[in-house]
Amino acid sequence: MKNFITATIALLLPFLASAQITLSGKVTEGKANNNLPGATVALLQGTTTTIGDVSKSDGSYEIRNIRPGSYVLKVTYVGYQAYTKSLQLKGSSTINITLEPETNDRNLSEVFVSATRASSKTPTTFTNLNRKDLQKNNLGQDLPYLLGQTPSAVTTSDAGAGVGYTGIRIRGSDGTRINVTINGIPYNDSESQGSYFVDLPDVVSSVDNIQIQRGVGTSTNGAGAFGASINIQTSRRRDTGYVELNNSAGSYGTLKNTINAGTGLIGGHFSVDGRLSRIQTDGYIDRAHANLRSYFVSGAYYGKGSTLRLNVFSGHEKTYQAWNGVNADSVAAGNRTYNELGYIAANGTYYNNQTDNYTQTHYQLLYDQRISNTLSFNGALHYTKGAGYYEEYKNKANLEDYGVTPTNPANNITDLIRRLWLDNDFYGLTYNFKYNPNNDFNLIFGGAYNQYKGAHFSRIMSTVLNTGVPNNYEYSRDNAKKNDFNSFLRGEYQLGKFLLYADAQYRHIYYSFLGFDRNLKNVQQAVDLNFFNPKAGVTFDLTDRSNLYASWAVGHREPNRDDYINSTPASRPKAETLHDFELGYRTRGSVFTGGINGFYMLYKNQLVLTGSLNDVGAAIRTNVPDSYRAGVELDGQVKITNQLTWAANAALSRNRVKDFHQFLFNYDNNKQVETVYKNSNIAFSPDFVGNSELSFRPIKNGEIAFISKYVSKQYLDNTSNINPAGIPAAGNNAYVSDRLLKAYFVNNLRLGYNFKAGVFKNVGITLLVNNLFNVEYIANGATYPDIEGGQVVNYNYFFPQAKRNFLASLNLKF
Repeated sequence: MKNFITATIALLLPFLASAQITLSGKVTEGKANNNLPGATVALLQGTTTTIGDVSKSDGSYEIRNIRPGSYVLKVTYVGYQAYTKSLQLKGSSTINITLEPETNDRNLSEVFVSATRASSKTPTTFTNLNRKDLQKNNLGQDLPYLLGQTPSAVTTSDAGAGVGYTGIRIRGSDGTRINVTINGIPYNDSESQGSYFVDLPDVVSSVDNIQIQRGVGTSTNGAGAFGASINIQTSRRRDTGYVELNNSAGSYGTLKNTINAGTGLIGGHFSVDGRLSRIQTDGYIDRAHANLRSYFVSGAYYGKGSTLRLNVFSGHEKTYQAWNGVNADSVAAGNRTYNELGYIAANGTYYNNQTDNYTQTHYQLLYDQRISNTLSFNGALHYTKGAGYYEEYKNKANLEDYGVTPTNPANNITDLIRRLWLDNDFYGLTYNFKYNPNNDFNLIFGGAYNQYKGAHFSRIMSTVLNTGVPNNYEYSRDNAKKNDFNSFLRGEYQLGKFLLYADAQYRHIYYSFLGFDRNLKNVQQAVDLNFFNPKAGVTFDLTDRSNLYASWAVGHREPNRDDYINSTPASRPKAETLHDFELGYRTRGSVFTGGINGFYMLYKNQLVLTGSLNDVGAAIRTNVPDSYRAGVELDGQVKITNQLTWAANAALSRNRVKDFHQFLFNYDNNKQVETVYKNSNIAFSPDFVGNSELSFRPIKNGEIAFISKYVSKQYLDNTSNINPAGIPAAGNNAYVSDRLLKAYFVNNLRLGYNFKAGVFKNVGITLLVNNLFNVEYIANGATYPDIEGGQVVNYNYFFPQAKRNFLASLNLKF
């Protein structure tokens, strides 16, 4: 170890010895010559940001430890034109920069997104990802996988390799508890409350930046944020025309082809941008292929003090069903890819159209208007059309369950093919006014009104036996409607070194659905819910680059569609309430940027996961009176040398249900066995999640990144894997007897190099090796325990993730 440390220091000494130049100066604005605190000052070599700083309250900046060489100095600040200058640095220099206001208010659209975003001083915890961060790993995997290295995030993939149906949990909360907006417009499904990124394949290729807020966060539109919110902003204006080709290929027949093109600014007022993408894969799991298509078109008009933008984007997915997982016996036997969906007992073959098919198209009209120097307005009209079905083969189906009487009673039990359809419309408006009379005070008033209409209907496509049921026979239909209105008022006031923060939201929900009434009749009925969500906090500036913050926020969340339609008014779950307390410290500098955040999330009537799934893969939940999540999150990035950077984060938490009642059916006596668990673990909530990325740039525009992720064990239900007293578990194999996911540690390697060649402004080559050390691990699962023969039998199903696999990409920019 001593020799290793000595050798490492010796290797680093040449870098340290040459890094002695300092660049300093002041950033001011236009004719007024006012200081501009918070401007981003960066030195670039090619496309790589070598080192940088953020201007202080007096506008000054200082960048130290610069190696001699050629650089481009770039300074940016929202609402001002970017400043760039080529430099040949041989010794320390002083350069003062003056930024000019944007003549066409090109950044007005960012004001709209900022209405539901946290700023650098907002007293809540968040992570910002820019386009450069996202594109490094954008080789075909779904959006959750590109967010997987952020604090407290755990990603899952049904097909095992990150393409197709994927999911993300943040602080142990699944996708139904994570609010997602695109340009401030809600994306979560109104009924299930989940976000299905498979419906927008390759959306990241049209994204400029993303902010992830953990906990309740700031007021937003759409579904209640109980674990986190993901705020996505699509691509903004580019002044020069461009064409960009991205092609990726990798394991399991994975292919991705993307073309991006734009006109740049035409006549000082117009721009048009577009993207066309396709992704296909065979999947790691058997018969888990995916065929994905998408496009994105954006046209904008830039006026004096206003911007009008129309976005149209759409995605189509066809995926083979893999959401049931792999049974525990197959995993234990080493067959980690076995997918039994679609099995036909009659001839021992698989039905080859056991697929999910869905198309979703979004229309967004965004308008931004600067009314005066202190007041601006931003509004949006939106419409989303979704339609599709999943088709499945049902073995030995009883036609009585489908409300059908066959012409031949002897054929009442038959194999059949059915389709479950969803045809929905979602439309509405969002708005906000921002009042900013001076640098010490700002006020935002905003909200949204959205309406959802969804038709759920099911059809028997054909039967194997001659039953007299016509092909394409509709046997059920359920029409749902949901109105969602919210309004919020948020203010920030700088009082000396203190920033005082207050935020209050009112949300009203009307939901009409077909469900059981008190007499167990299936009738159309409705519920009305009203929520008030206050938030308050304070931030204290320790220095120009660091602060302490504390906040308290309340969130409410309604039950989802399954909770309503699978219950009566007497047994219907209650709405959930969350009190979220956050306390943190953050700092930003030229060498180290990071922070630490503590959280305590106290739930009332939380709907916790039981570990079971229904026949369409939806999680079954139950109300528990008291539960909580408490923990600490640490994240940081340190520039060890100009070539070597280390970014890491860790989340340690305790996630408990104070009083959980489990009911197991005992097949020995046909009775329910109730067990009460005290302070048991909340399902799918690891105690520790850690991420690391060690990035080394040995040559100009070249990078080697070693990426690691550790997730501690997770329980499949809320019993902490403890059986009822006196009843042992059946089986000796851990996969069969344990209701848990083992801890896993996975490492990836990314190699990247960019260069210019001929007509190409940039040629980028990337190789991503996932699961470098070929680890066998499982990221998700489900359990269906019961009691048989005096023992607890766990019918466990798992989602094994791919072993070593790779993706390689070629990027060409004209």
